[in-house]
Amino acid sequence: MNLNRIDVKLGVMIMLLFLVLLLPLGFVINQIFSGFYFTKVQEETSRLSAQYAQLLANNRNEMMIPMIEMMAQFSQVRIFIINPEGQIIAVANVPGLNKGDSIMLEELDALALGQTIETTYTDPEGKPYYLTGTPIMDQQSFYGGVFVLSSIEGIYQSLRGVRNLLILAGFGAFFIALGFTMVLSRSLSRPLLQMERAARKIAKGKLETRVEVGTTDEIGSLAMAINDLARDLKRYRDTRREFLANISHELRTPLTYLEGYAKVLKEGLYQSLEERDKYLDIIQKETKRLNQLINDLSELAKMEEGRISLNFQWVDITEVLESVLSKTSLKAKEKGLRIQVDIEDDLPLLYGDGLRLEQIFLNLVENAIRYTDAGTVSVQAKLVGQKIIKTIVEDTGRGIPEDELPYIFERFYRVEKSRSRQHGGSGLGLAIVKKLVELHGGVIMVSSQPGKGTRFEVDFPVKVTLQDHEEGGK
Repeated sequence: MNLNRIDVKLGVMIMLLFLVLLLPLGFVINQIFSGFYFTKVQEETSRLSAQYAQLLANNRNEMMIPMIEMMAQFSQVRIFIINPEGQIIAVANVPGLNKGDSIMLEELDALALGQTIETTYTDPEGKPYYLTGTPIMDQQSFYGGVFVLSSIEGIYQSLRGVRNLLILAGFGAFFIALGFTMVLSRSLSRPLLQMERAARKIAKGKLETRVEVGTTDEIGSLAMAINDLARDLKRYRDTRREFLANISHELRTPLTYLEGYAKVLKEGLYQSLEERDKYLDIIQKETKRLNQLINDLSELAKMEEGRISLNFQWVDITEVLESVLSKTSLKAKEKGLRIQVDIEDDLPLLYGDGLRLEQIFLNLVENAIRYTDAGTVSVQAKLVGQKIIKTIVEDTGRGIPEDELPYIFERFYRVEKSRSRQHGGSGLGLAIVKKLVELHGGVIMVSSQPGKGTRFEVDFPVKVTLQDHEEGGK
């Protein structure tokens, strides 16, 4: 047996707890029964002893002692009476005691002081008795004592029977609890062991592994978390592979152009100056494209490491949006798209990096134009509740499938899976946008319907007004 197994440890802990509870409980039950039986005997012997002592103290007739001795003999009451010197002057039904015998001096002294004696007595045959002695005395004199005995052999036998029953019940409860504990510990540990095996498979790269979720408690939640982790790792692995394939393609394409046209120019394989300039333009365009890709990768890496620095100042969001629209209007016009603008007047200033804010909206508007073949691209900005500046970029393009919406802000992720240069993109743009929005304390949300268009909402908090800022600096 492997003692390091969780079901073994759990079972041992439960059984130890059971024993810790069972043993004191058995001891308490035994004490309760013992106390009950001995209390009954004590009360009976004390009552009889006190009655006889009171009778003798109130009636000093010499015939009273023989009468009590005879009554006890007939009623099978075990009794003996002593005189002031401690000698037995009357005895009935007490084996091993005879008239003329003396009790111990300590007991005689206790009786003379008016104390009641309670002790046990064992006869020559080894039978135990409970003994109560009461002094015979009035306010002036001590006349001796009356001792009443009651056999406690039956009590001991009853207590032994009770103890045997308790031991038997304890063993039965122990083995029942042991069986229950084994079932319980295995039922609790089985899913944990399954999770352990699944986690090891996942660690080895078998990301299709799933754990069966059988409950809704903490163990079930852990199983769902492992399944979610496996799905996320699989998606990340697939996305990373796709990203690497896309990046290699994006890098290889401009490098191929650069190498090919550089060779043409070097070897003079052009027919005219116009053709040469055309090739130089292609080289310049591909160089810019390659440089932009490298810059995107570098920026995203800096953002994720927290090494990017922003130049915060008070920015007019209206000016930022107008600058973005002026830069993208030509692309929209070339595709025959209509640009709708709805920007509220007197929007409060934002405390942020103007160039980065422009980068955010330039990316969103260019995406909207890129993936819209016909229709409208609208840009809106408004103040919501005096605390939020909400900007909306919406298009009537092809839209994004619902199951892909949760992942579009992840790095390397592209909704357009083809490597066609028609739409291009490395899957970094929206990841950079989300990082920049969060660095400005904002939130970006997206909703989309395939075939109907996509809507991006960016909320920036208006933390303070310009006047408040200026007053705070005084």
